[in-house]
Amino acid sequence: MRPVAQLLHNKFVVVLGDSIQRSVYKDLVLILQRDAYLSLSQLKSKGEFSFEQDCLVEGGRLGQMNNGILYSEVRQYRTDHHLIRFYFVTRVFSRYMESILADFEQGIKPDLVIINSCVWDISRYSREWASEYKENLNKFFMKLKTLLPEETLVVWNMTMPLGKKILGGFLVPEIEHMGPSLRFDVIEANYFGATLANSFGFDVLDLHFQFRFSLQHRMKDDVHWNAVAHRKITCLLLEHVAQAWGVELPKLDQINADNRPPLPENHSWQTATSSAPARHPDPYRIQRGFNPPVMPPIHYNNGPVWTQGQRVVSGFRSQYCHGNLPPHMTAGYQSFERETFCRGANNSAASPYWPVNNLVMRQKHRNPFTRERPHPYRY
Repeated sequence: MRPVAQLLHNKFVVVLGDSIQRSVYKDLVLILQRDAYLSLSQLKSKGEFSFEQDCLVEGGRLGQMNNGILYSEVRQYRTDHHLIRFYFVTRVFSRYMESILADFEQGIKPDLVIINSCVWDISRYSREWASEYKENLNKFFMKLKTLLPEETLVVWNMTMPLGKKILGGFLVPEIEHMGPSLRFDVIEANYFGATLANSFGFDVLDLHFQFRFSLQHRMKDDVHWNAVAHRKITCLLLEHVAQAWGVELPKLDQINADNRPPLPENHSWQTATSSAPARHPDPYRIQRGFNPPVMPPIHYNNGPVWTQGQRVVSGFRSQYCHGNLPPHMTAGYQSFERETFCRGANNSAASPYWPVNNLVMRQKHRNPFTRERPHPYRY
């Protein structure tokens, strides 16, 4: 969709987490291309060589397919002006996670990071998981805070509600006895994750609260969710990002492949209607005046972020450009180069560090489509 493409224009988005986060990544990739829901086979598939023109970078079918804690999968979707990457993780902080963070340290820094790691952490490593999980969360958030620029928007997705009878997947026979109580452990783990994320200044999106009365969209395995739920997650995330970056979008949460509401004829690129500057201003935006306040850009579900259920944002508004971008808005704009992304120290030359990248978002008065880069992105 064009509004989504414009919001994420020339942005580097990273999604970290388990199979649900993989579906978050997939729906984001899909909505960038067309108005459609994920199919059931797309939701269930993992480790495939290609999904909707993305590519498998590491792990998955390039390695060993299994349900173990060492399973890895790195995916990437890239166009001339979009880059979205997904890392499958089974623990919020580990040697593998440190290697992922090294990718950010050696290469460019993400503009948006969407994270969740919980169910595997609290079920596959120790029955007394609480202290270890809190310690790992603290290590991860501290490392992330040190590594990423202040302007990077980090969103911690709280784990969605689990059912009583969890089937298959990560719940291997050795831990089947944990199934009935895992949904309660998730609530406690959500408290830890939300509290720590908020204390480090990261955003928290309370998906557990948002979907507590939408259990009809949960799959029969009592863990995963259908395409309708994932489109709602995408819309919540995009609303969150738009509000944080100080822009407005058309309302998207009712759009699907068969019933797309028409967009108004005249669209323009505007800021969110707030009297205060966005917490994470669009790194390339032009200078704009602010309108009278409607909803201040604050931490969504702020305060006890794991209990409140206030509406994330008042909905997308039809304020985006319609049709192709005019030539003057893309002049001098460097695209994402179509080179293979490789991970690891031995392949660091494939993703060189961009020395001025950590200063990009501090240039707050630049047109989002005309920013001239001293060096092109390389992956």
